[in-house]
Amino acid sequence: MKTFDKSASFLIFMARNLQIFMIKKPHHTPSLFSSLSDMLNQSHPLYKLADKIDWEKFDTAFRPLYCQHNGRPSKPIRLMCGLLILKHLRNLSDESVVEQWSENAYYQYFCGMQEFAPGVPCASSELVHFRHRIGEKGIELIFQESIRVNNEGGDDEHHDVAFIDSTVQEKNITYPTDAKLHKKIVRKVLDIVHKLDLPLRQSYTFVLKRIYRDQRFRNHPKNRQKALRADKKLRTIAGRLVRELKRNLGEHLGYTELIERFEAILAQRRHSGKKIYSIHEPQVQCISKGKEHKKYEFGNKVSVIRSATGIILGARSFRNEYDGHTIEASLEQVERLTHRKIKILAGDRGYRGRKEVNGTRILIPDTPKQSDSRHQRRKKHKLFCKRAGIEPTIGHLKSDHRLGRNFYKGLAGDAINILLAAAAYNFKRAMKALWDFIKIISQMPFANGFSLKEVF
Repeated sequence: MKTFDKSASFLIFMARNLQIFMIKKPHHTPSLFSSLSDMLNQSHPLYKLADKIDWEKFDTAFRPLYCQHNGRPSKPIRLMCGLLILKHLRNLSDESVVEQWSENAYYQYFCGMQEFAPGVPCASSELVHFRHRIGEKGIELIFQESIRVNNEGGDDEHHDVAFIDSTVQEKNITYPTDAKLHKKIVRKVLDIVHKLDLPLRQSYTFVLKRIYRDQRFRNHPKNRQKALRADKKLRTIAGRLVRELKRNLGEHLGYTELIERFEAILAQRRHSGKKIYSIHEPQVQCISKGKEHKKYEFGNKVSVIRSATGIILGARSFRNEYDGHTIEASLEQVERLTHRKIKILAGDRGYRGRKEVNGTRILIPDTPKQSDSRHQRRKKHKLFCKRAGIEPTIGHLKSDHRLGRNFYKGLAGDAINILLAAAAYNFKRAMKALWDFIKIISQMPFANGFSLKEVF
């Protein structure tokens, strides 16, 4: 009986082993360590876009900006450029795009990885350093490549007719009021005093608590006068603290510019010119575009040029210039990046005053001439109806590509944000065109062994 049990168990054991050895894994099953080109769907728009972009152009342009002999080895240039593009393409922050890169195989292929890497590619702060390293000219090169990807055929139709419009790129600041600015001055002065261990006659701790309480409900009619008195007292305390800090700083010269900014804010009044609306962003402009829901916007003005075919050809940052004064600089950027001139540029009535700029006709909606025929009037009417198509383009830039709020610092950040947003818009347009083309091809009969690989 025991020998029978032993033989039966041995047969079961051999059968299981034979079953295991007989099961063979198919060769096409990808593993975690397979090549990304074998793992991913090669018809995916992001996969196709990665193959269409000329990454060597970025390597050639940005390699001289790095030191080849000193310091830690730099991250691959394609990786950093790819992360910047993905950030604005997917409307992500620096931290989010780095985190999602480690989870998304398409992101990794887009950035030039050959195999899946589970770790983070870099610290999020390295994207900040990379933007500062390449500057506005480097970002313009990325924007130029986004135009080329959409215009590989070399057709001139993109430059026959174009449309121009301006909008406000709001900065990442709170709505400025004198009370808010004075409160921030008090906090920053106290922080500097504690950091440098400077003497202070009075910190006004309990006085400030009472002032902040009186300022809270200023919109109630009974509290209006109390809030105004609290505002006046807060301005006085902020001035005292700034003057005492200035006396006690001595040899600490690193705070000279900041103290001058504090004094300028305390000196400005309601109708003062060139007001400062933010301590950390002093270049912010107060711009009124006539919107009913948003009377004032705080940031800078940007100009966008869009072709009749839907490609953004120009994206430039300005301060608060009149719209008509931005045409020449915007057309210069388009000509510099595309090496072609726009024949006809249509804008709204905000661009009055210019009929022609460097060989480009400027058209604005106006009362039709008596000499115009019915055909000419109808043609102009259709043109200005098409011009309205730039408005949703600006809406997509704001809602989908991080133009709604600019988190980049300084004047350079203003120029970089609009360029990256416009580049992301063009890349997204190219992805949609690729996806639509794939759908058309997939519906065709494959009688003669026709495949997608032969197309792409």
